[in-house]
Amino acid sequence: MALLNRREFIATAAVAAGAKPAVESPRRYLMLDSRVVERAEHAVLRAGRVRKDSRNPLFAEDKAWEARFDNLYANVVREPSTGLYRCWYSPFIVDEVVRTTPRSERKSKPYRAMKREMGVCYAESNDGIVWRKPALGIVEFEGSRDNNLVVRGPHGAGVFRDAREPDPARRYKMFFQDKATSGAFSHDGIHWSDPVSFASIGAVGDTHNNAIWANAISRYVGITRLWDRATRQRLVGRTESEDFLRWTKAVEVLREDATAPESQTYAMPIFEYARLYLGLLMMFHTPSDTVACELAWSADTRRWERIDPGNPLIPLGGAGACDAGCVYAAATPVALDDEIRLYHGASNGPHTGWRDGFFCLAHLRRDGFAAMEAQDGGTVITRPVEVTGGRLVVNADASSGELRAGVAGDERLQVERAVPLRGDHVNAVCRWRGAELKRLRGKRVQLVFALRSARIFSFGFEG
Repeated sequence: MALLNRREFIATAAVAAGAKPAVESPRRYLMLDSRVVERAEHAVLRAGRVRKDSRNPLFAEDKAWEARFDNLYANVVREPSTGLYRCWYSPFIVDEVVRTTPRSERKSKPYRAMKREMGVCYAESNDGIVWRKPALGIVEFEGSRDNNLVVRGPHGAGVFRDAREPDPARRYKMFFQDKATSGAFSHDGIHWSDPVSFASIGAVGDTHNNAIWANAISRYVGITRLWDRATRQRLVGRTESEDFLRWTKAVEVLREDATAPESQTYAMPIFEYARLYLGLLMMFHTPSDTVACELAWSADTRRWERIDPGNPLIPLGGAGACDAGCVYAAATPVALDDEIRLYHGASNGPHTGWRDGFFCLAHLRRDGFAAMEAQDGGTVITRPVEVTGGRLVVNADASSGELRAGVAGDERLQVERAVPLRGDHVNAVCRWRGAELKRLRGKRVQLVFALRSARIFSFGFEG
């Protein structure tokens, strides 16, 4: 099929009667949402680019009950009333091979997991950088309660603060694998109820189990692991519940790309962001025995799409780095006014071998999970969206080029009349010579973004 030139491409984008609109008027439209973008020419969707914190690792396996962090399966909550950062993480607190193999002998002996027990530990921080592991006095380990353990036994525990829960005793919820997928409740995140079995889920669950309240469907959604034993493939499983007690049988929602079966879906913490759902998808590359964090999205938590497959959101570090072998994103990112913090477990060795584990941080710009980008020149046209404000604002990086915005079919607001936007901005106002957008308030329009060596992450309306 022949490509249209830019003028032809833009001209064909005028809003047609009955044209399918984009998702209903959120505060921001993310370009990773395939319901927002109708067409693109010479522009592609790429995963965002994180900046790893120079202070990494933030903490490591430095306690007697932290035999191996392995995948860590961390969960981070920033308390809304105090700003306190809280982290629940799951090391192996017992590992017989680690106990009996001196570090000096590990290079000559393969690691073979045996007699292991996982626990849930707690850490906290005032600034999210310097962390402490308080002695809680709750759980006994080798004859002492002088540790930061809150529970022994759960595998791959997901912890979250449920802001909508009316019962204070159930404010914090834990979702994990025991003999069956199970849950527990807490009023403070420190003292937990006895496990409640959710046997109806029917999942293997040997992963980072995690759960959220999904506003779009008014249900709790749990993410766990299923197995395709015929192909020996790890699968992302999903279950839902109205009350966090009665759960549906888990069903498959994501697996490896059939063209690349060597990269398996290992874990996927999910979270709500800008009125849709994002999944931090850990992909296990079996030939190299490594794990990196990619990205997926969903409108309803039921149907998931991978974003920029094969290109990680949180990539591995170079040889010798603390994250050279594996990266496991925490649930959930912490969204601040000026950035998004992606905490993650990291290790310096392969998934199935000897490795040291760490807790690390990567930084991402607001809305920076993915962007439509073009090198020499490209164009992106949205589906019809309602103009809900007098100004069009964009989150875009045009530090090496420029971005121009236009309204399809509107002569006064066409791309050619736009004032070029240059530089790196998270909330830049788009302008035109001799015209303003506010006269279109309340109307549905298709926006046109012409990019030259630029990336656009999101757009919205203000004023």
